[in-house]
Amino acid sequence: MATKQDNVDSKSSNSKTTIDDAWAIRPCHLYKEEYDDCTSFKARFHQYFIFGQDTDCSQWLTDYRNCERYQQSNGNDVAAGEAVVKSEEERRRIRLRAHFSNDTWQKRKEPPQDWAAPLPDWMEKRNENTYLELKQRELSGKEAPKGEERSLCAIM
Repeated sequence: MATKQDNVDSKSSNSKTTIDDAWAIRPCHLYKEEYDDCTSFKARFHQYFIFGQDTDCSQWLTDYRNCERYQQSNGNDVAAGEAVVKSEEERRRIRLRAHFSNDTWQKRKEPPQDWAAPLPDWMEKRNENTYLELKQRELSGKEAPKGEERSLCAIM
């Protein structure tokens, strides 16, 4: 019969077979769709126009195959799952590279103090009698200005 310590050891070894960032794995059909989109004629034309050469789409296919392996094993194929997570992290890092290397704009911790200040008079005058003003009055609970009641009729 297994002792209490053996049960604890088996639970800790089972927890190591799960992936911490499994939430980052997309549904598998999305990897296949991304691969199909990447290799389509339209995408290849766009890639050639923008980059002067075809983009390597093999990572989407690799991710699709690893995702399928991970899903079919009910999460037991940890190596395949970790490969997909690592690929997603790399894809995210590449996508955000420009954001993190931005030195033109100063990043804010909070919005400016006057972010909810009233609009200037010239802008309020420009928005006068517009659909935007009408909807804003409805949302703020103010009475909408009563104008002419018109009805439009189209005879077909």
